Amino acid sequence: MSVSTFDLFKIGIGPSSSHTVGPMRAAERFVHRWLLDPGRLHEVARIRAEMFGSLALTGRGHGTDKAVLLGLEGQRPNLIDPDIIPATLARIRLSKRIRLMGTHEIAFDEKRDLPMNKRQKLPYHTNGMRFTAFDAADEVIATRDYYSVGGGFVVNTDDAAEDRIVADTTPLPHAFASGDEMLAQSARSGLSIAAMMFENEQAWRSPDDIRAGLRE
Repeated sequence: MSVSTFDLFKIGIGPSSSHTVGPMRAAERFVHRWLLDPGRLHEVARIRAEMFGSLALTGRGHGTDKAVLLGLEGQRPNLIDPDIIPATLARIRLSKRIRLMGTHEIAFDEKRDLPMNKRQKLPYHTNGMRFTAFDAADEVIATRDYYSVGGGFVVNTDDAAEDRIVADTTPLPHAFASGDEMLAQSARSGLSIAAMMFENEQAWRSPDDIRAGLRE
């Protein structure tokens, strides 16, 4: 199995990749993919984001509620300006209104629309989320379940889901399966560990993209 540095390390607000980064990505992805992209964002009159299992039990302490609110507004964990977070959350909570993808404003009552289902779990993982969008007649426009499985990765039960975790079999110029093998590769190649990792990363992206990603 091949693993990129960019899979191991994620940029995002804390304190938890599974309880903060993952839920923000899931919320943004639901609105973007199932409402904005199909051209149905303007039809949404209400949105409900339900947390299940561990996300419900410990989510508020780990910022899950805040992450979901920000994600619904179109924020992404690797791009958000941390300085806007307090004012954004205060606006949503005081006005009881949210701007989906930053443009389409609807009523949002956190107690009603962001419930923590502490005694329920979704089938595939304890960090489960269900997002449902309704129109003005309270008919469902779209609904999807997501799972935050750690490390900022988000999967769902739909075949079109991004970030589905599967074994990466990309061949690497300096493959290893243990620390001893890594040191042996370094000795054989005459390269430092950093230089080997840089060459390995080029199996997925260009040198310029690697440098840009590391500077984020």
